[in-house]
Amino acid sequence: MSLLPILTIPDSRLKATCKPLDNVDGRVAALMDDMLETMYKAPGIGLAAPQIGLLERLIVVDVTDHRTETPQPLAMVNPELLWTSDEVTVTQEGCLSIPEIYADVTRPSMIRVRYVDRGGEVREMDADGLLATCIQHEIDHLNGVLFIDHLSSLKRNMLLRKYNKSRK
Repeated sequence: MSLLPILTIPDSRLKATCKPLDNVDGRVAALMDDMLETMYKAPGIGLAAPQIGLLERLIVVDVTDHRTETPQPLAMVNPELLWTSDEVTVTQEGCLSIPEIYADVTRPSMIRVRYVDRGGEVREMDADGLLATCIQHEIDHLNGVLFIDHLSSLKRNMLLRKYNKSRK
C-alpha cells in the first residue's frame, strides 16, 4: 500500500465528471487500499478517485472514530443514489481538497445507494446521519461538484478568498 497525493483546488480534475469502471480487478482493489490508507493518514472520512487525479467512479468512506472504534471502511465502485429522503440535515462539511475550510451544507438525511463492492458484487445499502452525508459528498466529487458548490455565491466566494489568502 502507498500514500497518494491529494489534489487541491483549483486543480481542474476536481471539476471533471468521472467515467464508470467496467469491473473490480486487482488494480482497482489495490487502489481501494491505497485510497483508504491515504484517507486515514490525511486524516479524513472520505476520499474520491478524482481527488487523487483519477477520473474514475470510485469512493472510499469510513465515518468511525479511528481512535476509539473499529474501522468500518467502505469502498464503492460506480455508486449511485437510488433514493434520498425529503428530510434534510445541515452538517458542517470540510474537504481534503480544500484544506481547513468548513461550511454548513444541507443534504438529504437518509439515502439508498447502489454500488459495486470490492468483490465485484452489486450491493444496495441505506445510510443516514454522517455516513449519508459523507457518501453524498464523495459522489458529488465523481460529478465534479465540491461541497462549496452547494453554498450561496456570496458564502462560496468568501470561503475561496479565505482559502487563497491562507495559501499565500
